[in-house]
Amino acid sequence: MTSTNENILVLGAGELGTPILRELATRWANSDITLLVRPATLATTDAQKRSELDAFRSLGIHILPWRPRLAALFKAYHTVIGAVGYVAGPGTQLKLAHAVLQAGVARYFPWQFGVDYAALGRGSAQELFDEQVDVRALLAAPGQTRTEWVIVSTGVFTNYLFVPFFGVVDTAAPAVHALGSLENRITVTTVKDIGRLTAEIVHAEPRIQNAVVYTAGETVSYAQLADIVEAALGRPVQRFARDLDVLKKALEQNPEDVSKKYAVVFAGGKGVAWDMRDTFNFRRGIPVVSAREWAFKNLK
Repeated sequence: MTSTNENILVLGAGELGTPILRELATRWANSDITLLVRPATLATTDAQKRSELDAFRSLGIHILPWRPRLAALFKAYHTVIGAVGYVAGPGTQLKLAHAVLQAGVARYFPWQFGVDYAALGRGSAQELFDEQVDVRALLAAPGQTRTEWVIVSTGVFTNYLFVPFFGVVDTAAPAVHALGSLENRITVTTVKDIGRLTAEIVHAEPRIQNAVVYTAGETVSYAQLADIVEAALGRPVQRFARDLDVLKKALEQNPEDVSKKYAVVFAGGKGVAWDMRDTFNFRRGIPVVSAREWAFKNLK
């Protein structure tokens, strides 16, 4: 393998994989980028999907179908970037990490784009987060020196903060329902910025290795978020706090409700927010989209 990041495999081209691919392909023309997709995606007759694949090819991105023996496939690549999220199902992230280590990939960016799973720890309300902690433990295990790893902690996707599923911003009322308390904070980064920053981190000098790298478009309290929504809508916004104990009881009554799992995690306030001054984009002087900018552009 070479000592550069010119041979890169990206796993998945969804909401996050797409901007990562575009940034890698357009800003570093010397990189050899390959996208791994499901065989059904490659064989699709859907016009929109085929158009998306053609757009990747026009950027010089190679496209390969997933294969059962992932480790054998991974061996051909210097850097692997995991952009397959939770929709792939439980066990996927560990399966990918094991395959990366078995293949002896030089550098791995696992799917850890979200909260700080190490700070959150095992046993959270969202059991899928435990797998993310296990992935970190596997990569950072004593004696594991063959594969360098880089974890990019981004906080919540900015748009996710405003969708009804998350249960925080209600533009119809309008109201903001804080998770835990109005003083609790949350870190957000747009998917476009995550794509750009991930590409920057891949090619950063000096080389980043065996490290957690933080990004943030903004870190805000829910009280500040209410002020942002109020300014964006031009109308008074009601402010409510959803108590952690109340959220836990609601989850106990409906333990399979994914939105309630997330609500409990974020109401706890651990591992879900960090200081902007600790982020890669702040330290490198890279401009990003704040929650306020996103709200003013997208809220109606």
